[in-house]
Amino acid sequence: MARAHVGDDVYSEDPTLNELQDRIAALFGKEAALFVPSGTMGNQICLALHAGTGEEIIADADAHIFHYENAATSVVARAQIRGIRSEAGEMPLADVMEAVRPVAYYYPRTACIAVENSHNRHGGTVLSMGYVRQLRSVADEIGVPFHCDGARIWNACVAVGEPAAVVAEPYDSISVCLSKGLGAPVGSLIVSTRERVERARRWRKMLGGGMRQAGILAAAGLYALDSILPRIPLDHERARAFAERLASIEGVDIDTGRVQTNIVAFRIPAMSDAEIMVGCAERGLRIAPIKSGTMRAVFHHQVGEAAAETAAAVIADVVAGSR
Repeated sequence: MARAHVGDDVYSEDPTLNELQDRIAALFGKEAALFVPSGTMGNQICLALHAGTGEEIIADADAHIFHYENAATSVVARAQIRGIRSEAGEMPLADVMEAVRPVAYYYPRTACIAVENSHNRHGGTVLSMGYVRQLRSVADEIGVPFHCDGARIWNACVAVGEPAAVVAEPYDSISVCLSKGLGAPVGSLIVSTRERVERARRWRKMLGGGMRQAGILAAAGLYALDSILPRIPLDHERARAFAERLASIEGVDIDTGRVQTNIVAFRIPAMSDAEIMVGCAERGLRIAPIKSGTMRAVFHHQVGEAAAETAAAVIADVVAGSR
């Protein structure tokens, strides 16, 4: 980062940032990409490209864009989100069709379908390519664009065994994050057509995301693509091993079949969230719930096998101490 060759990105003159954008666009098989400071900004700009005042976006009821982005869709796009329940992020196609609004002046217009891949609140579950293509057909049938919150799309690609361009092909827009599994300190990118990316650039400026020598940040993203991305399969392996260790602990409730990427979600029914957090913290492990009653552990390149085993031992000790 300190050696990055930089310029003024407000004028699109930062060579390192331009390199990152071009590389991400090519990686995902799209025409263009745009760096933004955060995944929330990336998602909200994409939604604003697709939906407007008084319109509606169909998304999973546990979607990040609904739970963790401060109702930004109602402020930025001035649209609302209609949530559909799913078991693991794959909204039933019949329910999606039923959620499409009839054409009448007193209904909001259905303007977009959005998915999350991998899915945070569902414990890192991944959308199958067959499902995504079916949902693409639904979007085409009703005539709306298809967006993907791809904060952890790198993990999804590993899980389905397909390159990024194949995974991204069904989507009209996708936001991809550098600061999740890739471990970079800052940044996400919007990936779409050149025309949409140019409109996104105007939104980015309005939202305060236009930066000057952003190549310093882009250099971290380029490093992550070269050095961290190839190691993501190890994160999945350690997550699975950790999940299997938890499954052997009496008092821990976990569905190991849902551990598909680098996230492990589990429950300790006999303890409250606060009791689990305090008990773990007293033993040197920081952990927090992803939703009431469900704890979340996330693996990345700085968490090795020894750390994973220590964490599992701490949880076992906490559970034993509660009896």
